[in-house]
Amino acid sequence: MQIPLRKHPAITITAMLIIVLLVWGFWPQPALVETIAVKRAPLIISVEEEGHTRVIDRYIISAQVDGVACRLQLNVGDPVKKGQILLNITPLESQVLDPRSRAQTEAKAAASKAALRSAEEKAHAASAAEHLASNEFKRLQTLMNKRLISRDAFDKASTMAQTTTAAKRSADFNVEVARYELQAAQTMLEYTADNNREPAERVPVRSPISGRILKVERECKGPVRTGESLLEVGDPSALEIEVDVLSADAVKIKPGMKVLFDRWGGEQILEGTVRIIEPVGFTKVSALGVEEQRVLIISDFTSPAEQWQRLGDGYRVEARFILWQEDDVLQVPASSLFRHNHGWAVFVVKNGNAKLREIRVGQRNGLIAQILEGLKEDDIVINHPSDEVEDGRSVIQR
Repeated sequence: MQIPLRKHPAITITAMLIIVLLVWGFWPQPALVETIAVKRAPLIISVEEEGHTRVIDRYIISAQVDGVACRLQLNVGDPVKKGQILLNITPLESQVLDPRSRAQTEAKAAASKAALRSAEEKAHAASAAEHLASNEFKRLQTLMNKRLISRDAFDKASTMAQTTTAAKRSADFNVEVARYELQAAQTMLEYTADNNREPAERVPVRSPISGRILKVERECKGPVRTGESLLEVGDPSALEIEVDVLSADAVKIKPGMKVLFDRWGGEQILEGTVRIIEPVGFTKVSALGVEEQRVLIISDFTSPAEQWQRLGDGYRVEARFILWQEDDVLQVPASSLFRHNHGWAVFVVKNGNAKLREIRVGQRNGLIAQILEGLKEDDIVINHPSDEVEDGRSVIQR
C-alpha cells in the first residue's frame, strides 16, 4: 500500500533539502585569488654588486740606496707636495764597483732616461687626444641642444671625453713617476759608482707627486735595502670604483654604460660610467662556499666632485649597472606569469571568471616583466596563480 507524499510534507521537504545540499556541495566553488592591475610605469634592468673605491694614481716609494732610514715623521692621511722631502737615508760606505756592476748601474740609468722620454711622448699623445675629444664633445653638445643628433651619439662623445681626460691624467702621472725613477737611478750611480767621492751624509727621499700618504710600511729608524718599500702616496681626489661581477653579467656590461652608486654613506645617489671591463676573470668563493668566476669592472664618477669628496681609498659602495631603462613600460609582476605552450601566459579576470591569455614578454628584472603583446593597461590579472585556478573557473578577488 503506497502512502501519497502530499499527505507527508515533512518527508518531501527533507528529501528536497538533501538534494539541494548535495548539489551545493559538489558545485565548483569560486577560487580565492589575489589580483593586480596591468599598469604603465618606469622599468630599469640592472646588475647590482658591491664594490669599493680606489685611488687612480698611486706610487710606492722605495729606498734608493742601502743605508739607515731615519724615523718617519709622517702619518697616513698627511698631505705632501711634489718634491717634498719625506725622509732621509744615511747611505752605507760606498763600495768599489767592478766594470760589470758599473755597466749595469749605468745601463739602468740610461733605461730610466729612455722610459722618461717614452712617458713624455705618450703624455703628448694623450693630451692631443684629450683636446680632440673635448672639442668634439663641445660641438656635439651644441647640436644636442638643438636636437640635431641622437642621444646615443652624444653619450658616446661624453664618454670619450671623460676617458681621454682620465688617460691624460694617468699619462702625466707616469711622466712624474718616470722622472722620479730616473732620479733614483742617478742617485744610485752617484753614491755607489765613485769610490773617490766623499760619501754624502744623507740621501733625501722626495715625493714624486702631490697628494696624501696612503700607507706607511715602516715608521721606525733602521737599516733598509735598495728597493725596499717605505711608504705609499696618492691623490685621493682622483678616485675610481672597482666592482667584481659574475662573468655572466660582465658580458652584458659595456664601456660608457651608466652606473649608480648607493649606500656609500651620503644621502644622494652618485652617478658614474663604466671605463674598463678587464679581459681576465678570476675565481672567488662566495659566502655559501660556491666557486664563482668574476670579472673586475672599473668605473669613473660623473657626479660633481663636491658630492663624493668625503669618500677615500677603499670605501665601500653599492654599484648598480643600468643595462636597460625606459620611463613608460606596460608591466606586470613576474609572479603572475607562468609557462604555457613554450611561451608565457597569465590569467585575466573577466566577469568573475579566470581567462587564460597568452602573452609576449620583453625585459625582466626578476620582479617586474615588460608586456609586449596580449595585455592592455588596467587589465586585471591574477598574481601568484595556484593550481586551483583554471581557464573559465569563477574566482573571488581577495
